[in-house]
Amino acid sequence: MADFVGAVDQGTTSTRFMIFDHGGNEVARHQLEHEQILPRAGWVEHNPIEIWDRTVTVVRTAMQKANLSASDLAAVGITNQRETTVVWDRRTGRPYYNAIVWQDTRTDRIASALDRDERGQTIRRKAGLPPATYFSGGKIQWILENVDGVREAAERGDALFGNTDSWLLWNITGGKEGGNHVTDVTNASRTMLMNLETLDWDDELLSFFGIPRAMLPEIRPSSDPNGYGVAHVSGPLGGDVPLTGDLGDQQAATVGQVCFSPGEAKNTYGTGNFMLLNTGTNLVRSENGLLTTVCYKFGDAAPVYALEGSIAVTGSAVQWLRDQLHIINSAAESETLAAQVPDSGGVYFVPAFSGLFAPYWRSDARGAIVGLSRFNTGAHIARATLEAICYQTRDVVDAMAQDSGVTLDVLKVDGGITVNNLCMQIQADVLGVPVSRPVVAETTALGAAYAAGLAVGFWKNTDELRENWNESQRWQPSWSGEQREEGHGKWKKAVQRTLDWVDVD
Repeated sequence: MADFVGAVDQGTTSTRFMIFDHGGNEVARHQLEHEQILPRAGWVEHNPIEIWDRTVTVVRTAMQKANLSASDLAAVGITNQRETTVVWDRRTGRPYYNAIVWQDTRTDRIASALDRDERGQTIRRKAGLPPATYFSGGKIQWILENVDGVREAAERGDALFGNTDSWLLWNITGGKEGGNHVTDVTNASRTMLMNLETLDWDDELLSFFGIPRAMLPEIRPSSDPNGYGVAHVSGPLGGDVPLTGDLGDQQAATVGQVCFSPGEAKNTYGTGNFMLLNTGTNLVRSENGLLTTVCYKFGDAAPVYALEGSIAVTGSAVQWLRDQLHIINSAAESETLAAQVPDSGGVYFVPAFSGLFAPYWRSDARGAIVGLSRFNTGAHIARATLEAICYQTRDVVDAMAQDSGVTLDVLKVDGGITVNNLCMQIQADVLGVPVSRPVVAETTALGAAYAAGLAVGFWKNTDELRENWNESQRWQPSWSGEQREEGHGKWKKAVQRTLDWVDVD
């Protein structure tokens, strides 16, 4: 039997291929960034062809680094930036337009119109999502309405839609020579088009956006023994490697963090923050601004659902300090600078650069730094930035407790910002619960590998995966309850200052 499992991790800023052994240990990786295309304010795009080319390169390079061939891989999984929308021609394999990224806000009028009438409530009830620029449905509608010839091609069945998982799977399994047009339930649940109860595309939801059903991929389980196809001989993996795992990136991180029991939660700190709480087979509908989403579906087993709190700007706020304010030269310097002061000196920074996501869902909000006096320095702003990451997480944790009745005992964390020890200490202080980081921090790729490996018997069950999880570091809260509540109360006041800044039709 092959000794390894591979995972393609197609993210917002880069694509990587990682190879893991049976113990969940990293064997090899290669990673390449791709261009962030910003045509105008609020628009964010990627070039799908560049993403595919990067995928080919990272797979081949990682395999060469490990001196492995396709026969050494038991299976391959894919995980991806969710909601980022690609529409392409099945005959030529060429995209009709750049990928519209999840951060893009050009569809604000589409979302606002849906939210003004009963269609918004129907979307919430059926798809578990509020009408928002975040999700794929509005992006597909924009392409159909604004790119010449796409509507006609879609009606003919020649225009295909997918999040980046579908785009990669189609290309890996043959592309225009017969590639499979598929996705999994987690990615489908991020479109505003899938019914959470039937796990199928919903004709009423499709009608809200004017989307022909023929555009949409077939929905499969996240871990599928039948697979999504076999790697094409001419592709980066060669032939005969089964593709058996597919998960949106945050669901993949939840699997990588082995949050398989109801009540277990993880928080991923990346460009934004994404916290998922496993609610088991119960479909919990949020009353507090969270998303109801599919957590994963393994084979023929019942789907497992989750509540998700999606935060738009966290790690990218640190990048803003570096690239726009120029008060640090690297992301790592944010910790050094913030550590020069014992607190934020009364400064609060709400980085609502593209509105506020969970639990507020206010596209009219914009970023604000409040509480400034002449006493304050760049160190206070750096510390306020780290605190903003943690307070936004606190807002989501509170909403989850109200929706689910579950109180966190510990928060499992992963992602780039978790190397910032000061930020993780502040997170424990703001939440009042321990924060735990695993040894293997690349939980997104690991989760995709786990899903693929479970499907082919490389791992027998989820208990075997739990044995692979080990803690690297734990931070204990040090603030008093009074200090915690005072800080959060002022944060909430700062959030109010950001609202009603932009007029949204």
